[in-house]
This record gives sequence, C-alpha cells and structure tokens, in this order.
Amino acid sequence: MWVRALQHLCRAGGAEGPLGLREPPGMRRRAGLRSVAHPVGSVARRADAGPDRGARTGDPARRRRAVSAAPSLAVDLGGIVLPTPVMIAAGCAGTGRELAGLIELRRVGAIVSRTITVTERVGSDVPRIAESPAGIVWETGLQNPGLDPFVSGELLRLARGGARIIVSIGGETLEEYVRMTSALQGRPEVAAIEIHLSGRDDELDRAVLGAHADRLNEIVGAVARMSLVPVFAKLPGACDDIVGLARTAVRAGATGVTLLASPPALGLEATRDRPRIGIVTGWLSGPALKPITLRAVFDVAQALPAVPVIASGGVRTGEDAVECLLAGAWAVQVGTATLTDPAAAVTVAQGIVRRLKTAGLASPAGLRGLLQPPEPVATEEDPVPAP
Repeated sequence: MWVRALQHLCRAGGAEGPLGLREPPGMRRRAGLRSVAHPVGSVARRADAGPDRGARTGDPARRRRAVSAAPSLAVDLGGIVLPTPVMIAAGCAGTGRELAGLIELRRVGAIVSRTITVTERVGSDVPRIAESPAGIVWETGLQNPGLDPFVSGELLRLARGGARIIVSIGGETLEEYVRMTSALQGRPEVAAIEIHLSGRDDELDRAVLGAHADRLNEIVGAVARMSLVPVFAKLPGACDDIVGLARTAVRAGATGVTLLASPPALGLEATRDRPRIGIVTGWLSGPALKPITLRAVFDVAQALPAVPVIASGGVRTGEDAVECLLAGAWAVQVGTATLTDPAAAVTVAQGIVRRLKTAGLASPAGLRGLLQPPEPVATEEDPVPAP
C-alpha cells in the first residue's frame, strides 16, 4: 500500500517530495482485533483494586452500569486532558498537510509535532528510511523549518485542523532549549511540551544528551521552570538506568515521561555491500520495540506510580495499547503504524474501547498498572546445622 509522504521523510532540504513506502513485514493491519484476556501476564492480584472495582467483581448492579454506559477514553496527564489516551508520535503526523483529508485530527488524543530546533535543519541524506523485518531503520536529521517559521506557520495549521498539539523541542545546548521554551509560552495552540533528549550534547561533548542524569536534570529543570504547560521528558532508547533517569526528570520538574525514544540501529544490504539509509546509521522503530517499551513502562510505573507515563514504541493495535496500559502507561503514542495507516491512532483507540466494554470497565484507568510483579513466596528458614 502506498501512502502520502511525510515531509520530513522526503527530499533532503526540500519542503515537498514523494516517497513510496510499502507496508513492511510484521506491520500488516488486521481485519479485527482479537480479545486477549491477559496480554502481558497475570493481573488477578489487583483485579479488585481501583475505581472500577465493582465492574470487575461480583457486584451485578455496578457491572450493569459500567457495561451499559459507553466507556470514556478521556485521560488527564497531569494537567493536560485528552479525549483519548492515543497520540501520534513526534514527526509521524508530518506538517499537518499529509494527514489532511485522511483523518479528523480532533479524533486523535494529541499530535506530537516533529521535533523543532532553533534554526532550520535540512535533514539527512536520502534515503532516510528502510524496512527491517519488524519495523524500520530511519534517520531524518530532524528536518524542520526552525523555531520562528514553525510557530508562525506549521503550529497554526495543525491547530486549525482541530488537533491538540504537543510540541517536541530538541537542541544541543541548554540555551537552545531555553530559547524554544520561551517562544512557546502563552501560545494557546500548545497543549504541552515534549523534550527530545536523544541528540548530541555539544557543550559537554557527549553522544546522547539525555543519557546523563546531570545534564537531564539541568535541561528538564530549565524547561519545566519556564513552561506554563505540562512538560514530558522523552527518554533515550538506549540507557543504563531508565528508572533513574525518569526519577531525575520528575524531580527536575517534568510532569511525566515518554518511554522511549528509538534506540540506535543499522540496516545493511548484503548483496550490494552498502547501508540501507543514506547517513549509514540510524534509529529503529516499529513492532520490534514493543517488548522493550513494555519493560521500560513497567519498571518506571512500579517505581513512580503517580507519574504519568506515555508509552511510545511498537504500538500499532488496540491490543498493543492495552498491554501498555496494563504495564502502567497512562497513554500511548502511535508512530510507525501511521506511515502505512494514517488512521492508526483512531483504530487503536477503538481497540481500547472494545477491551473496556468486554471487561466492563468505565475508563482506561481501570486497566492501568494491573500487571504486578509476583509476590515473594514465604519459606521457612533452613535449620542451622548442628556443629
């Protein structure tokens, strides 16, 4: 299937340009979503907890009320209220033009803009995207028009389409993050800010800016102190201590965290002895990331249960989203799936509704965090051996 190109995946430095993209293996859309009772493990221990307790237990009256009323997908992420917990991930909605006429943007929980930098970036060499067995390897080079043209053009266009907009900001110095945050303050189109933290740190000469707690604290703290809207830290996909980084981001002032940014990847053509994308190395996205995303979400949600966690990576069906909710996510982002199905975010939300109806739950909060680690088994101490 061929779809309209996303601008930032097109011609290097150009504003427009076609890109044919086939549905890669492992990303085929299904005709229907199969209901799975326990997608990511046993949830029985907490089935009687939370606001939907009566709908999951033997209270017939409460169960009938929960089932008869249509579930509400609305979610409050620490101050930003979305109609559904399903967003389009950073960059995957393009400039807003690409999805126009294909979906109603107001039906999506929120759209995360492509990552914006202070100055214009023309992007990476082409090709920028290549199929892998369960997703894509890509590198766009963060192509974008720069801060001022984005605010005066692209941001307004997205807002006119009815989208709730989370602006993704990226930089290589603290000053750049501060400048972008300042420019977004007081803009009614901006519902929240997502901090892209996977870029290079020019000031401290580090490969990944957000992989170091000291720098993470400094940048997230500066953005959070200035921002009048919720701030979410999108943590790197390759790091040693995701829980530690999440805790650092929250202590610095982040409203919540997005887990995870794409991990580094490489695609090669063995028959032609060359890389599959123009800049050689890139990032991995798609279904292959779901187990990694689930683990990160679960670990962070266990450590920080009151912090809004947004799952991003490998979500393409309602079942995938339900698994993320069970692991502890408050919301999810759909990325790669949007490239082959522009309505993927809407379809995923519909899948969540079906699961809620089947379970007799009133909202996604009834699923959130049901998966729990196994309880330790009590054992008698071994007797002390006789001397």
